[in-house]
Amino acid sequence: MTGSPWPAFPRVALAVAMLAAAPTLTAGGPAVADTVTEAGLGPVTRLPLPRYVSMRAESANARRGPGLDHRIDWEFLRRGQPLRVVAEYGQWRQVVDADGAGGWVHHSLLSGARTVLIRGQEPAVLRAGPAEDTAVRALAEPGVVARLDACRQDWCAVRAGGFRGWVPRDRLWGVEPGETID
Repeated sequence: MTGSPWPAFPRVALAVAMLAAAPTLTAGGPAVADTVTEAGLGPVTRLPLPRYVSMRAESANARRGPGLDHRIDWEFLRRGQPLRVVAEYGQWRQVVDADGAGGWVHHSLLSGARTVLIRGQEPAVLRAGPAEDTAVRALAEPGVVARLDACRQDWCAVRAGGFRGWVPRDRLWGVEPGETID
């Protein structure tokens, strides 16, 4: 038999949205000390930094600094994409994506809804429970964005493409090691 080594389980496919490559963005913005408090909280929201958010909008300009007068280096083009907030300044959040590319994005283009990105070279198995010996519900291709429902120990419950299941935490970008989500 040729083809995929995976059985004929439903697959969640990647919706393609290309991001232009750009250098890491730090020039022209406020000093890092102005964007993070000593307690590891954002000076504007008082929420933890870093933290994960997702794209609320269909697209968002990634700027070199926090303000409309700063150059746009590229555009995030994927609603729901997980992003890591590493700093904040006024109405602007400095974000980084799974590839390490980042920029300043207006807060109105971001959502507190938690999503994750399936990472790796092979499809991730969505299981019926948080264990290897539970039934397979679907396979999620690398690059799929899934809604994060819960995380316990080494497993996280996700939703994507109409399927729900548990995925090993190490296959996901958008959740910290040891982070518990209920």
